[in-house]
Amino acid sequence: MQFLLVLLIVSIGWPAYAETVSGIPVIADADTVEFLPRTKVRLLDMDAPETDQFCLDKKGEAYSCGITALEALKQHVRAKQWNCEGTKFDRDGRLLARCIVESENISQWMVRNGWAMSPTKKGYSHRFDADEKLARDAQAGLWSGAFIAPQDWRYRNCKTEVRGALDVPIDAERKLCGSPAIPPNPTCTIKSTTRGGACIYHVEGASFYGALKMSDRNKRWFCSELEAQAAGCRRSKR
Repeated sequence: MQFLLVLLIVSIGWPAYAETVSGIPVIADADTVEFLPRTKVRLLDMDAPETDQFCLDKKGEAYSCGITALEALKQHVRAKQWNCEGTKFDRDGRLLARCIVESENISQWMVRNGWAMSPTKKGYSHRFDADEKLARDAQAGLWSGAFIAPQDWRYRNCKTEVRGALDVPIDAERKLCGSPAIPPNPTCTIKSTTRGGACIYHVEGASFYGALKMSDRNKRWFCSELEAQAAGCRRSKR
């Protein structure tokens, strides 16, 4: 009987395992939340800007779009109940899940309002492509100016594709290829660097904090240790 059930699950595509988590989570960034004490959730079907990511507004001026997207999500859900269901965990231990708040899919809301994209990489879900087009046509959120796709942000250079609803400024690539030397927000002072594939973060007062220069692409700012850990980083031992 169990063998027949396994065959049925495989044949119709049902997940053999599912995990559901509910409650009011801590929002770490625009696509990651944590249900205390230990369940981190990465929202599926969308790709939101990193917290330290900056974009260009409609006037071609830089702004902290990662913080803006995070605040848009916080303001929208406030202290409401979330219900998330996922079928697997990523390498950072986050449950990959679809989350519903008052009958609304949060990933769809983020994409439709321009604060996230439908994933750009092959093999990822494109269920909200139509919502992205609505946001782009309305020049909503990120689409009001120019930006680098979040999936490209960590590995950007001065030739990385710049996106926007309209023709992007001629100097957009130059403006967006660097790294912010100062925090994107006065409260976002945690520094991180990636070496040998490992992400290490440093808090103020740590031994190497002052010496760590934030001028190249393998450096990132975080607003909290929770956010840094959600991104797969670990705290420096000194």
